[in-house]
Amino acid sequence: MVTAVLARPAAFPDISLRWVPIWRRNYLVWKRLFAQSVFGNIAEPLITLFAFGYGLGTLLAPIDGVRYIVFLASGSICMNAFNAATFESLYSAFTRMHVQKSWEAMMNAPLSLDDVMMAELVWAATKSVFTGIAILVVIFALGLSHAWSMLLVLPLLFLIGLTAAALGLVVNAYAKNYDFFTYYFTIVVTPMWFLSGVFFPFTQLPRWVQAAAQWLPLTAAVDLVRPLILGRVPQQPVFDLAILFAYAILGYWVAVVVTRRRLLK
Repeated sequence: MVTAVLARPAAFPDISLRWVPIWRRNYLVWKRLFAQSVFGNIAEPLITLFAFGYGLGTLLAPIDGVRYIVFLASGSICMNAFNAATFESLYSAFTRMHVQKSWEAMMNAPLSLDDVMMAELVWAATKSVFTGIAILVVIFALGLSHAWSMLLVLPLLFLIGLTAAALGLVVNAYAKNYDFFTYYFTIVVTPMWFLSGVFFPFTQLPRWVQAAAQWLPLTAAVDLVRPLILGRVPQQPVFDLAILFAYAILGYWVAVVVTRRRLLK
């Protein structure tokens, strides 16, 4: 089965519904650790929101008529959804692939590597939605926003998760150990937090930085989600959606190809 899967390593992933039972397996494992997982996913975002929003926010003037805590909350939901999928597609996927050997066991069944990786992709995106919902509930409960358009954020959270997971699976394909992921967070993920308009307006950056940062997936996510939380309409939804879909589709393809080639070694 594995030989057949790896026969054409550069072929586009074979998409089927055989990934669903694998997704369900991951969900059932997560369900057993529900309380710890939810607390771990939302504790840090909420601490950041309260510390910077209510602390630093009281010292700052409104941004485009929006209180800083609202500005921060509408951006941090994207950052944390992105982070949730990134952690899942790196540390958890690496554990299932190398430590627990779950991928190898599943590929001995009538499942292919493409099925396993699709399940990892969708499961990581699902974790993004869980994290985002928790933060949306806090935003609503604190009265930061009651706009009906917040409901449109839910499918966007899933797309943000797909994008982050696709990129994470590429990194996972090259990783030899857990320490390898530190480079990705330091060189890629952390700078993206500060270049994508999460903590301060995108227009504060130098023009040449803006020109590069507008192509980042997190920038597209913030540009789509923040207006919806504020009850506004995104300025360039087609462009931003195209950015996210491009990263998700191409990233997943590259991840599958690189992982196939690694298994051939």
